[in-house]
Amino acid sequence: MKYSELCDVYEDLEKNPSRLKKTEILANFLKKLKTQTDPETIYLLQGKVFPDFSEKEFGISEKLVIKALSKASGIPDTEIIQKWKKLGDLGEVAEEVMTNKKQGTLFFQELTVKKVLENLQKLPELEGKGAVDRKMAVISELLTSAQSKEAKYITRTLLGDLRVGVAAGTLRDSITQACFKPEELEDTEDKKQITEAVQDAYDKATDWKLVFEQACKGIKELEKTELTPGKPVKVMLYPKEPTIEEGFKRVGKPALLDFKYDGFRMMINKDETGEIKIFTRRLDNVTKQFPEVKKYIEEYVKAKTFIIDGEAVGFDPKTKVYQPFQNISQRIRRKYDIERLAKELPIELNIFDIIYYNGKSLLKEPLKKRIEIINKIIPVHKFKIKPAEAIITESEIEAEEFYQKALDAGEEGIMMKNLKSPYKPGARVGHGIKIKPEENDFDLIIVEAEYGTGKRAGWLTSFTVACKNNDELLEIGKVSTGLKEKEEEGLSFKELTKILKPFIISESGRSVKVKPKIVVAITYQNIQKSPTYSSGFAMRFPRITRIRPDKSTEDIASLSEVKRDFEKLSR
Repeated sequence: MKYSELCDVYEDLEKNPSRLKKTEILANFLKKLKTQTDPETIYLLQGKVFPDFSEKEFGISEKLVIKALSKASGIPDTEIIQKWKKLGDLGEVAEEVMTNKKQGTLFFQELTVKKVLENLQKLPELEGKGAVDRKMAVISELLTSAQSKEAKYITRTLLGDLRVGVAAGTLRDSITQACFKPEELEDTEDKKQITEAVQDAYDKATDWKLVFEQACKGIKELEKTELTPGKPVKVMLYPKEPTIEEGFKRVGKPALLDFKYDGFRMMINKDETGEIKIFTRRLDNVTKQFPEVKKYIEEYVKAKTFIIDGEAVGFDPKTKVYQPFQNISQRIRRKYDIERLAKELPIELNIFDIIYYNGKSLLKEPLKKRIEIINKIIPVHKFKIKPAEAIITESEIEAEEFYQKALDAGEEGIMMKNLKSPYKPGARVGHGIKIKPEENDFDLIIVEAEYGTGKRAGWLTSFTVACKNNDELLEIGKVSTGLKEKEEEGLSFKELTKILKPFIISESGRSVKVKPKIVVAITYQNIQKSPTYSSGFAMRFPRITRIRPDKSTEDIASLSEVKRDFEKLSR
């Protein structure tokens, strides 16, 4: 397939903001892809060249792309930088400079999707001495042969900023339409079953190419998709309920109650070779960042293979007092001084679920059986590893006492779970719910920011945050409080500025647009309707309480949750 054909699809997607239209465009393309020999092309639809579970990265900076564009076009890099400052999109700059390039191409080769994939897939392998020059050669080879439109999307792909709006839900629905006959999707229930099968296969495999290939063979093949220890899995998510009474109504009686820890999720794998890997809910491999967790697993968990789900909670090594999430969140991102941090910011691992054990998937097994296995293989070693604090009860009085016990221990609240429920990766299906003290809060994503003035000059001090509506991000207000001026006092303007700067897409005066990568927890007084923001709502008196490096766009509050809170607080 010619790469220009894929670029035509990119252009159509970019021009059509409607999710339904994007789904139609992608479905038509995927029908064509079924007849091709490069199913890996599906990765490129989201600006990737590897499956989501892959840890490989291009390792390409804007600076290197600018040099490659200069080499391919003959236009000085200073001129390219000026255009970049004006346009705010290096992809558009690439399109412009390759249209007006000052040097001809001696050996022109029409680009194919296969060639683009091959070159981009080489990049993570180029390491060590001379790696930058070799990466430059690989990129320049593509750009030299690229037409202007192709250069635009190659550049955006390299920088992880494709800008065509293809989120996971849209790709899932497109696969459903492309791989199943219209008559199979006519009945609402049949369509729902097929869509759920596609989603379920992805949540287990985290690989759209595999899911696409399986879907093309039918729903039975999709349903054969199984877990593989060593590959990350989407964690099951839990909606909120305001009271224990409402919680029992949702999950039934008796129910399992366990602590809702003030930490971050860890999905820990042991494969057939005995290798242990630790993943976050974002599918990031953090095994190197948590050597003590790996040690605890090796020493205390006696099983041949498994995938266990738990929560890492920090504690003070001297006082043994549990610490809030923000105190240990830096360990997720840290790549250096790991041994020192493990001593200064140690964690305790609390295991509350298991979805694979000794060669067998437990996804369809009831929670009660999964908990029995946890209690069998996870010993209690306080401040190292232990089963999550839990009870089984149908008594609201006992539940209230357990809830208070969790709060007294410094945790966020409790979880309530249906004992007969299966585990649904990636889903917020109501098999379990969370209860914590009444506080108006959302996890939202930063999409814009603004530099401060005076003594806050040089720092980003006002942040536009967004919720999600299917694949769209909708603004819901600006927040500028909650951060500190001094780093020693807590989360500071300086720290958040440092985190956001690599994700700046464009600048206009003091305002900047940023890639939607950084999730923050926001508390607020109430919600009001507002024509100012694309969500139609705004938060009153919002304040940032923490950064959530363990969460992604998929984990932020939805528009329906915002509407629900608006209605609840308006009563």
